[in-house]
Amino acid sequence: MDFSFRRVEPFPRLRWVFLDRDGVINRKAAEGKYISEWSNFEVLPGAEEAIGRLNRAGCRVIVLSNQRGVALGLYTEAAVHHLHARFQAHLRTYGAHIDGFYFCPHDEGQCTCRKPALGLFEQAVRDTPAITPQTSVMIGDSISDIVAARHFGCRSVFVEGDLTTSKQGADRAKELADGVAGSLAEAVESLLVV
Repeated sequence: MDFSFRRVEPFPRLRWVFLDRDGVINRKAAEGKYISEWSNFEVLPGAEEAIGRLNRAGCRVIVLSNQRGVALGLYTEAAVHHLHARFQAHLRTYGAHIDGFYFCPHDEGQCTCRKPALGLFEQAVRDTPAITPQTSVMIGDSISDIVAARHFGCRSVFVEGDLTTSKQGADRAKELADGVAGSLAEAVESLLVV
């Protein structure tokens, strides 16, 4: 069965949009490489405008990102915060913003926050108890994003993105997701009820 063209259905109750970072907002690094500095953070076409559309539609936008490079000693948590601050400043030039950034700095099997575990969702809900699965969607480009969304109980959209950097499990992610899109911009266009 070909899941590539499964439509993303409009979501009239949408209030909370969780975004993976690398591969959804910015170009993902090659396998084994990590995005740790603003100079190699390449925003994907249409991402700023898509985030701005969500903001104007009254949705809160929250980034949930696994940052294993911290555990590997390749960069620090402070570097991740700095990168997010630079991206937030960049978004302001487009009249857009992110409402919250949450990231897991651990390696696999070391925590309960690394997606597909629920820890990052739980941190966001702890900070903002109004978040509910019924009014949320997760937009991600890996099986861990889609499985985390299922564990949380919210809808999910798989972003196919660049096939040269897609991770193992992409076919299963397409199967499990509620919809499939080619980019963040395409997902947002489909989700927002005009």
